[in-house]
Amino acid sequence: MKQQPNVIYIYADDLGRGMLSCYGQKRFRTPNIDRLAKEGMLFCNAYGSALCAPARASLLCGIHDARPGTWSYSKGGQMLRLEEGVPFEEICESLNRTGMEADGGGNYWPALMRKAGYRTVEIGKLEWGFTATPQELEAHGWDHHFGFYDHDRCHGYYPPYLFRDGRMETIPGNNRSDCGRGLYVYEQQPSAEKDMEGCAVYSQDLFDEEILAWLHRQKEADRPLFLFHPTQLPHGPVFYPSVYPQLQGDDSLTQVEKEYASMVLRLDETVGRILDALDEFGLAENTMVIFSSDNGHGIPYIQPGRTFLQIDRMGRRVDNIDVAARSDTVNDVFDGNDGQAGIKCSNWNGGASIPMLVRFPGVTNVGSVSHELVSAYDWMATMADLLGLPLEKTDGVSMLETLRGGSMPKERRCVVYGSPIGPSLVTRDGWKLRVVLRRTEVLNYAEFDADAAEMQSAYHVRLYDLNQDYAEEHDLSRQQPERCRELIRLLLRHTGGNFVNGLTQAHYRFPDYGWLEPSKPEM
Repeated sequence: MKQQPNVIYIYADDLGRGMLSCYGQKRFRTPNIDRLAKEGMLFCNAYGSALCAPARASLLCGIHDARPGTWSYSKGGQMLRLEEGVPFEEICESLNRTGMEADGGGNYWPALMRKAGYRTVEIGKLEWGFTATPQELEAHGWDHHFGFYDHDRCHGYYPPYLFRDGRMETIPGNNRSDCGRGLYVYEQQPSAEKDMEGCAVYSQDLFDEEILAWLHRQKEADRPLFLFHPTQLPHGPVFYPSVYPQLQGDDSLTQVEKEYASMVLRLDETVGRILDALDEFGLAENTMVIFSSDNGHGIPYIQPGRTFLQIDRMGRRVDNIDVAARSDTVNDVFDGNDGQAGIKCSNWNGGASIPMLVRFPGVTNVGSVSHELVSAYDWMATMADLLGLPLEKTDGVSMLETLRGGSMPKERRCVVYGSPIGPSLVTRDGWKLRVVLRRTEVLNYAEFDADAAEMQSAYHVRLYDLNQDYAEEHDLSRQQPERCRELIRLLLRHTGGNFVNGLTQAHYRFPDYGWLEPSKPEM
């Protein structure tokens, strides 16, 4: 019997699929990610979530982020309290008491892999919420972890310290408390001329080194490896210490645009190093490599004065609620959302549509393309199917037959995702329902005193036929009232009967610091 395959998941941050040349990027090439497409399967209809933390929890639990009462995440910036003298153990204790998470260790993807005999390793950005703890990581099923525990620190690429299996490791030469985040400026000053004092070691270099070390060990390992690499790249603020050669001569790009593209190319370089290492160590034929992103495209590189995301070229305020960010109207020279409406944090398709590529020798056909409707929360069900393990609570559907070139099972009726403004639903046959919540207080207390008219005014729905209207420009909710009502009922079943559960904020839990007391009454 063939040994269980190693699994490597490379998880980009805020990477729109339009930034990759295998999805149509014209301003530069991403040759190593393109190699995955040439040697495996490229998905054209894959969804993540609209925002970072819900996307990660949804991926690791196999439960979409509009489902109530399933998992939660905590506030970011908690590890910054270390610099105020708060002990690490005290911070972790307060976070570990906060709210709830998925029920039981078996409902996490790494715990599932551990049960199947895998060594589970997480390297890079924190895998849960906006602040993580070593106890949380262990409970999720990670045998080893190295990287950030705090989302706020991930916005800089020169950390003064990282964590390895719960122990802090200082990074010699990095001593900026903002992790180099302050290097981000819009001016046309090349990175090489910026003040790099205290910024000696780039975080992705550290992660690459750690990943390659684990792959080297795997040559002689007696257990299969599940390696999850949630990278910071190419999340803003934009900064890269040198512009890649293929971008240097393009005078049509601003300095900040060149640096952002260089961040994408740095991620492509990591993918190349991993693929080369798998070849060198004789692991390629028995390793599944997955590449995707957490959410849709972000645009941190458009400068004020050139057309920022507040006003489009028609003079409209771009709120991503009623007026979507579109590449042509906000001057996105890269078309990172691949011609779709909206960007990260919106519930337009551009906010949650993601790149997804899979190379699985002996399973995926070389150079294959799938148009099947899939989601990141399908991966846990897929792994359970592949490894022959039972899986109970899940919104995911196994993609195993799809990876082999077949269709998704009939259970895949739709994909659901939340956002800061409301949930969305995309059906297998290409219909899209967007819900925009206007008055959440009415929906929260509807059973007590709101009448039907008030409830209907509390949210708006938009209906699109994505087969004919890829860019979501034509709302068909009035022309297709029966279909609209059908999808509203379906989405309400997914959101526990209340669209408020489809808000990103619904999963947030207030941190328990251990010293909170009831407010004193006013005198």
